[in-house]
Amino acid sequence: MPRRPRIATAGVIYHVLNRRVARLPLFESERDYAGFEEILQQAIERTGIRLLAYCLMPNHWHLVLWPRTDEQLSETMRWLTVTHTQRWHAAHHSSGTGPLYQGRYKSFPVQSDEHFLAVARYVERNALRAKLVRAAENWRWGSLWRYYRAGEDARAILHDWPLARPRQWVVQVNRPEKEAELEALRRSVQRGQPFGQEAWRLRMARRLSLESSLRPIGRPRKIVESDDS
Repeated sequence: MPRRPRIATAGVIYHVLNRRVARLPLFESERDYAGFEEILQQAIERTGIRLLAYCLMPNHWHLVLWPRTDEQLSETMRWLTVTHTQRWHAAHHSSGTGPLYQGRYKSFPVQSDEHFLAVARYVERNALRAKLVRAAENWRWGSLWRYYRAGEDARAILHDWPLARPRQWVVQVNRPEKEAELEALRRSVQRGQPFGQEAWRLRMARRLSLESSLRPIGRPRKIVESDDS
């Protein structure tokens, strides 16, 4: 059965995630990380999509993208994953051994208000949350390090945010999220559920045919009539 094409809308921000098949390591060396960043930059230059934040982790990656056209997100992700797969297998001498990624990328739309800031913080805090570093800005393979530690030229890959970057953003990223916020974000990651205010979520779900992502998981409870009725 053919896969249903994804609907992506120009001007809507998306969190995008993909990971290595079977959760095996995707980045085993600095060369692996740097190679992906090079491909990511080439993808941006090819399609013109706006990169707002990102973080590369040992077996997966997170991107926050802001497409300018309806086709730009799928076009970017197709080129990025195909090119990365080809170059990864060539570098690891593993061509013909099967897929690199577990499947198609996961994504969800994000409202461009404080919900965007929550997603950007979630993404840029990943390495700290996984205890790979003691401070989020020390993780070399992400937008927080690139923006604050790598110098002006390194920032060129990153686009201006849709709202002002908060003062002391690094301090905010290093501060733990509340459990309710983390749970909501993880639900959006797993189900593709729009992340934003309730009215916006409902409107975006209808617009992008994501109504199923808002429904409770599992079958509705069966009502059993009592013999006394």
